[in-house]
Amino acid sequence: MTTQVVHQAPTEETAAVDVEELDKTYGRNVGVTGLTVRIERGEVFGFLGPNGAGKTTTLRCLVGLLRPTGGRLRVLGLDPVSQHRALAPRIGYLPGELRLYPELTGTETLRLLGDLQGAPTPRRAELCERLSLSASDLARPVREYSRGMKQKIGLVQAFQHEPELVILDEPTEGLDPLVQETFFALLDETARAGRTVLLSSHVLPEVQRACRRVAIIGAGRLVTVQAVAALREARARRVRLVLADRGGARPLGAADQWSPSWRGDEVTLLVPPDQLVGALRELLAALPVADLCVEEAGLDEAFLDLYRAGDAGHGQPAEVQR
Repeated sequence: MTTQVVHQAPTEETAAVDVEELDKTYGRNVGVTGLTVRIERGEVFGFLGPNGAGKTTTLRCLVGLLRPTGGRLRVLGLDPVSQHRALAPRIGYLPGELRLYPELTGTETLRLLGDLQGAPTPRRAELCERLSLSASDLARPVREYSRGMKQKIGLVQAFQHEPELVILDEPTEGLDPLVQETFFALLDETARAGRTVLLSSHVLPEVQRACRRVAIIGAGRLVTVQAVAALREARARRVRLVLADRGGARPLGAADQWSPSWRGDEVTLLVPPDQLVGALRELLAALPVADLCVEEAGLDEAFLDLYRAGDAGHGQPAEVQR
């Protein structure tokens, strides 16, 4: 199958990213296959998967660094390869492995990257100030920079030209907690301005914090596209029970299917949401419970749950929500 090239004028209704049956192979090795996902304008959209799942391959196809083997993809209504010159000024991209010229200063680096982007950079000074890149920092050669400082340069160049779409691959690597707070504020401002962010990360709490919807892929195939809230709502709840009689671990009858984990007199259970009322109530009535805590599932549990399910089903999509 070859990539279809269909030229079309972007409209207000055009999705920020529209991917249909994307394939990318490297000889006999599969980077991504049959990937379909649509990202609307104004979204902060998460892209999740373990190492080698195909995340970076997909992002490189979206920015025109790789030519797809098959399928159809549009970014802001344009083909990333055949219409790259028109698309480049409208997108910002932070790669997962940022490589900079070590002999250039920070200022020279940002100027060069802005020139290559082909767009004015009205936010450069503001972003440098917000990300704590001082004038003395920017005057130093990049070879003297720490990993965190290089990542700040990468973030400035991705946002400095006010792109319509920002694609970020592991953007918080090396950033200290205060700078991370600035980063999340920047994401929120970008979305409120009607622009779009595609955030690829393995740090699940930051995706949960920033994104409304996520796509999860494994072994190059889509596992699911869902709202973060729906993912968490459908997952098992973590229920912690502290028993009063100090009897330690014991059989729990039907509740043994809830993956009990004992620590002294405390047992942690993973209870499906539809069993929280009836079956859990029966268990509580039969045990000397001194304390009880029910915690909502996090995105980490949802990710692991769905990834295992997708892996068992050979990566077929579990569910897609628009």
